[in-house]
Amino acid sequence: MAEEVVLFGVWASPFSQRVKTTLTLKGVQFKYIEEDLNNKSASLLQYNPVNKNIPVLVHNGKPIVESLVILEYIDETWEEYPLLPRDPHKKANAHFWAKFIDEKFLPGMRKACWGEENEREKAVEEASELLQLLENNLAEKRFFGGETQFGMVDIVANVIGLWLGAFEEGSGVELVTRDKFPKLCNWIDEFVSSSITKESLPPRDELTLFLRKRFGSANHVSK
Repeated sequence: MAEEVVLFGVWASPFSQRVKTTLTLKGVQFKYIEEDLNNKSASLLQYNPVNKNIPVLVHNGKPIVESLVILEYIDETWEEYPLLPRDPHKKANAHFWAKFIDEKFLPGMRKACWGEENEREKAVEEASELLQLLENNLAEKRFFGGETQFGMVDIVANVIGLWLGAFEEGSGVELVTRDKFPKLCNWIDEFVSSSITKESLPPRDELTLFLRKRFGSANHVSK
Protein backbone atom coordinates (compact mmCIF):
# COMPACT_ATOMS: atom_id res chain seq x y z
CA MET A 1 0.00 0.00 0.00
CA ALA A 2 1.41 3.37 -1.04
CA GLU A 3 2.14 5.95 1.62
CA GLU A 4 -0.10 9.00 1.69
CA VAL A 5 1.69 12.29 2.33
CA VAL A 6 -0.22 15.58 2.30
CA LEU A 7 1.11 19.05 3.03
CA PHE A 8 -1.16 21.96 3.95
CA GLY A 9 0.63 25.24 3.36
CA VAL A 10 0.70 28.77 1.94
CA TRP A 11 2.79 29.61 -1.10
CA ALA A 12 4.36 32.72 0.48
CA SER A 13 5.25 31.06 3.79
CA PRO A 14 8.92 30.18 4.32
CA PHE A 15 7.73 27.58 6.82
CA SER A 16 5.62 25.80 4.20
CA GLN A 17 8.32 26.05 1.58
CA ARG A 18 11.01 24.53 3.80
CA VAL A 19 8.80 21.44 4.19
CA LYS A 20 8.26 21.26 0.42
CA THR A 21 12.01 21.55 -0.12
CA THR A 22 12.73 18.76 2.35
CA LEU A 23 10.16 16.40 0.84
CA THR A 24 11.62 17.12 -2.60
CA LEU A 25 15.16 16.49 -1.37
CA LYS A 26 14.05 13.17 0.07
CA GLY A 27 12.26 12.17 -3.11
CA VAL A 28 8.95 11.84 -1.25
CA GLN A 29 5.81 12.05 -3.38
CA PHE A 30 3.22 14.29 -1.74
CA LYS A 31 0.00 16.16 -2.34
CA TYR A 32 0.11 19.89 -1.68
CA ILE A 33 -2.98 21.79 -0.53
CA GLU A 34 -2.86 25.58 -0.63
CA GLU A 35 -4.64 27.16 2.33
CA ASP A 36 -6.37 30.51 2.63
CA LEU A 37 -5.59 31.64 6.18
CA ASN A 38 -8.51 34.06 6.06
CA ASN A 39 -10.83 31.15 5.34
CA LYS A 40 -9.19 28.06 6.80
CA SER A 41 -10.35 24.70 5.56
CA ALA A 42 -12.16 22.22 7.78
CA SER A 43 -9.31 19.78 7.17
CA LEU A 44 -6.68 22.21 8.43
CA LEU A 45 -8.70 22.91 11.57
CA GLN A 46 -9.23 19.19 12.09
CA TYR A 47 -5.55 18.31 11.74
CA ASN A 48 -4.22 21.30 13.69
CA PRO A 49 -6.89 22.25 16.26
CA VAL A 50 -4.37 23.75 18.71
CA ASN A 51 -2.81 26.64 16.78
CA LYS A 52 -4.91 26.28 13.60
CA ASN A 53 -2.06 27.22 11.31
CA ILE A 54 0.23 25.97 8.59
CA PRO A 55 2.28 24.03 7.75
CA VAL A 56 0.68 20.70 8.57
CA LEU A 57 2.09 17.44 7.26
CA VAL A 58 -0.30 14.49 7.22
CA HIS A 59 1.41 11.11 6.88
CA ASN A 60 -0.91 8.15 6.48
CA GLY A 61 -3.67 10.09 8.21
CA LYS A 62 -1.53 11.28 11.14
CA PRO A 63 -0.79 15.03 11.38
CA ILE A 64 2.51 16.64 12.36
CA VAL A 65 2.65 20.41 12.97
CA GLU A 66 5.30 23.16 13.36
CA SER A 67 7.91 23.28 10.62
CA LEU A 68 10.97 22.37 12.70
CA VAL A 69 9.13 19.37 14.14
CA ILE A 70 7.99 18.38 10.66
CA LEU A 71 11.52 18.59 9.24
CA GLU A 72 12.89 16.32 11.95
CA TYR A 73 10.01 13.89 11.46
CA ILE A 74 10.70 13.74 7.72
CA ASP A 75 14.40 13.25 8.33
CA GLU A 76 13.76 10.35 10.70
CA THR A 77 11.09 8.75 8.51
CA TRP A 78 12.85 8.87 5.13
CA GLU A 79 16.56 8.11 5.32
CA GLU A 80 17.48 9.37 1.85
CA TYR A 81 19.48 12.63 1.98
CA PRO A 82 19.94 13.03 5.77
CA LEU A 83 19.58 16.60 7.00
CA LEU A 84 20.97 16.17 10.49
CA PRO A 85 24.39 14.77 11.41
CA ARG A 86 24.59 11.61 13.51
CA ASP A 87 27.10 13.07 15.93
CA PRO A 88 25.05 14.22 18.99
CA HIS A 89 26.98 17.46 19.46
CA LYS A 90 26.73 18.45 15.80
CA LYS A 91 23.03 17.55 15.80
CA ALA A 92 22.41 19.68 18.90
CA ASN A 93 24.33 22.54 17.28
CA ALA A 94 22.14 22.31 14.17
CA HIS A 95 19.01 22.45 16.33
CA PHE A 96 20.38 25.52 18.09
CA TRP A 97 20.99 27.45 14.87
CA ALA A 98 17.64 26.42 13.39
CA LYS A 99 15.89 27.82 16.47
CA PHE A 100 18.14 30.90 16.37
CA ILE A 101 16.92 31.68 12.86
CA ASP A 102 13.24 31.24 13.75
CA GLU A 103 13.23 32.79 17.22
CA LYS A 104 15.90 35.49 16.92
CA PHE A 105 16.70 36.37 13.32
CA LEU A 106 13.23 36.24 11.73
CA PRO A 107 11.61 38.57 14.29
CA GLY A 108 14.66 40.83 14.07
CA MET A 109 14.47 40.95 10.27
CA ARG A 110 10.78 41.77 10.34
CA LYS A 111 11.26 44.50 12.95
CA ALA A 112 14.13 46.06 10.99
CA CYS A 113 12.12 46.15 7.77
CA TRP A 114 8.59 46.83 8.98
CA GLY A 115 8.86 47.87 12.62
CA GLU A 116 8.04 51.26 14.08
CA GLU A 117 9.85 53.99 12.16
CA ASN A 118 11.26 55.62 15.30
CA GLU A 119 12.82 52.28 16.29
CA ARG A 120 14.06 51.37 12.81
CA GLU A 121 17.70 52.44 13.20
CA LYS A 122 18.17 50.38 16.35
CA ALA A 123 16.33 47.42 14.81
CA VAL A 124 18.58 47.50 11.74
CA GLU A 125 21.64 47.50 13.97
CA GLU A 126 20.33 44.55 15.96
CA ALA A 127 19.47 42.62 12.80
CA SER A 128 22.97 43.27 11.47
CA GLU A 129 24.43 41.81 14.66
CA LEU A 130 22.34 38.67 14.18
CA LEU A 131 23.47 38.42 10.57
CA GLN A 132 27.09 38.70 11.70
CA LEU A 133 26.59 35.71 13.97
CA LEU A 134 25.27 33.72 11.01
CA GLU A 135 28.17 34.93 8.86
CA ASN A 136 30.58 33.73 11.54
CA ASN A 137 28.79 30.39 11.78
CA LEU A 138 29.36 29.76 8.08
CA ALA A 139 33.09 30.33 8.61
CA GLU A 140 34.82 28.60 5.69
CA LYS A 141 31.97 26.17 5.02
CA ARG A 142 30.06 26.12 1.77
CA PHE A 143 26.78 25.42 3.56
CA PHE A 144 25.59 25.72 7.14
CA GLY A 145 25.41 21.93 7.06
CA GLY A 146 28.97 21.48 5.84
CA GLU A 147 30.84 21.30 2.54
CA THR A 148 28.89 18.77 0.50
CA GLN A 149 25.15 19.42 0.80
CA PHE A 150 22.34 21.44 2.33
CA GLY A 151 21.44 20.45 5.88
CA MET A 152 18.68 21.26 8.34
CA VAL A 153 19.99 24.77 9.04
CA ASP A 154 20.26 25.55 5.33
CA ILE A 155 16.63 24.57 4.80
CA VAL A 156 15.50 26.67 7.77
CA ALA A 157 17.64 29.56 6.48
CA ASN A 158 15.41 29.87 3.41
CA VAL A 159 14.19 33.02 5.18
CA ILE A 160 17.65 34.43 4.43
CA GLY A 161 17.97 32.83 1.01
CA LEU A 162 14.84 34.42 -0.47
CA TRP A 163 12.55 36.09 2.07
CA LEU A 164 15.21 38.49 3.38
CA GLY A 165 15.75 39.93 -0.09
CA ALA A 166 12.00 40.30 -0.60
CA PHE A 167 11.71 41.99 2.80
CA GLU A 168 14.51 44.39 1.85
CA GLU A 169 13.01 45.19 -1.54
CA GLY A 170 9.50 45.57 -0.16
CA SER A 171 10.50 47.85 2.71
CA GLY A 172 13.42 49.72 1.16
CA VAL A 173 15.71 48.70 4.05
CA GLU A 174 19.10 47.22 3.15
CA LEU A 175 20.50 44.66 5.57
CA VAL A 176 22.83 42.42 3.55
CA THR A 177 25.64 43.69 1.33
CA ARG A 178 28.54 41.72 -0.09
CA ASP A 179 31.02 44.05 1.61
CA LYS A 180 29.60 43.33 5.06
CA PHE A 181 28.52 39.70 4.64
CA PRO A 182 30.44 38.05 1.77
CA LYS A 183 29.94 34.48 3.01
CA LEU A 184 26.21 34.90 3.48
CA CYS A 185 25.94 36.48 0.02
CA ASN A 186 27.75 33.53 -1.54
CA TRP A 187 25.44 31.18 0.34
CA ILE A 188 22.35 33.12 -0.79
CA ASP A 189 23.48 32.99 -4.43
CA GLU A 190 23.90 29.24 -4.24
CA PHE A 191 20.67 28.69 -2.34
CA VAL A 192 18.39 30.51 -4.78
CA SER A 193 20.11 29.06 -7.88
CA SER A 194 20.27 25.45 -6.71
CA SER A 195 18.15 22.96 -8.61
CA ILE A 196 17.42 21.40 -5.22
CA THR A 197 15.62 24.45 -3.82
CA LYS A 198 14.51 26.33 -6.92
CA GLU A 199 11.24 24.48 -7.50
CA SER A 200 10.14 25.06 -3.90
CA LEU A 201 10.72 28.83 -3.87
CA PRO A 202 7.98 31.31 -4.87
CA PRO A 203 8.69 33.99 -7.51
CA ARG A 204 10.63 36.86 -5.93
CA ASP A 205 8.51 39.64 -7.44
CA GLU A 206 5.23 38.06 -6.36
CA LEU A 207 6.60 37.45 -2.88
CA THR A 208 7.74 41.06 -2.53
CA LEU A 209 4.29 42.34 -3.53
CA PHE A 210 2.63 39.93 -1.10
CA LEU A 211 4.85 41.09 1.77
CA ARG A 212 4.21 44.76 1.04
CA LYS A 213 0.48 44.13 1.30
CA ARG A 214 0.66 41.83 4.30
CA PHE A 215 2.87 43.79 6.62
CA GLY A 216 0.74 46.86 6.29
CA SER A 217 -1.80 45.13 8.55
CA ALA A 218 -0.69 41.66 9.68
CA ASN A 219 1.69 40.89 12.49
CA HIS A 220 1.56 37.12 12.82
CA VAL A 221 3.90 34.76 11.02
CA SER A 222 3.06 31.06 11.10
CA LYS A 223 5.62 28.43 12.00
